[in-house]
Amino acid sequence: VALVCGSGLGALAQELSDSQTFDYADIPHFPRSTVQGHAGRLVVGRLGSAPCAVLQGRFHLYEGYSPAQVVVPVRALALAGVHTLVLTNAAGSLRPHLGPGHLMVIRDHIDIPGLAGRSPLVGPNDERFGPRFPAMTDAYDPGLRRLALALAPKELRACPGVYVGVGGPSYETPAECRFLRRVGADAVGEQRDPGGQGEGPEPAPKESREDPDRGVPKQSQISPERAAKQTQAATK
Repeated sequence: VALVCGSGLGALAQELSDSQTFDYADIPHFPRSTVQGHAGRLVVGRLGSAPCAVLQGRFHLYEGYSPAQVVVPVRALALAGVHTLVLTNAAGSLRPHLGPGHLMVIRDHIDIPGLAGRSPLVGPNDERFGPRFPAMTDAYDPGLRRLALALAPKELRACPGVYVGVGGPSYETPAECRFLRRVGADAVGEQRDPGGQGEGPEPAPKESREDPDRGVPKQSQISPERAAKQTQAATK
């Protein structure tokens, strides 16, 4: 099992036993985290009885990395034998029922950069990581999504939703938020999809991602102690 920690959630690595820590800078071909809240470390150990790897930080297109560079950690984990990947992040709510501290379990996504051709799948296909044309019907494992919803504490008001990934690093305009709601998105951020792209740092409280005329809550934030319940995605 591997867990990719979003902004401010890296403390979950402290829950691992028999752990070893590696700086991204010391791992060949790994990019380096440049975003606040992303420590840039790989921690491996055991979470309960399960072998577990925790990535404290991910990489983003707006840092200047290519889509192929951004997914290096996820592909390295796959080659190391990881079969279950959990992605977490803090995101901007697009719906009134999703407020600060609430948990959304992703059931589907809209990848804006990918639709524009900025996908890690562009280029020669590497059969080790799947077929040329992967099906995305169940990109997020239904069993793990049900488990996340069942285990989440009531105060998190966990619910399924559609996540939209954007390029960043600027936050969305009110007009963009209205557009994203109308195409079916419930939350927005710079994490992209199971390919491993990530979101940016958490904004200051005044940085709303919403149309102020709509009265929609601002940036959603989950505390580190709830990180284990933040299962948003699980893929091969």
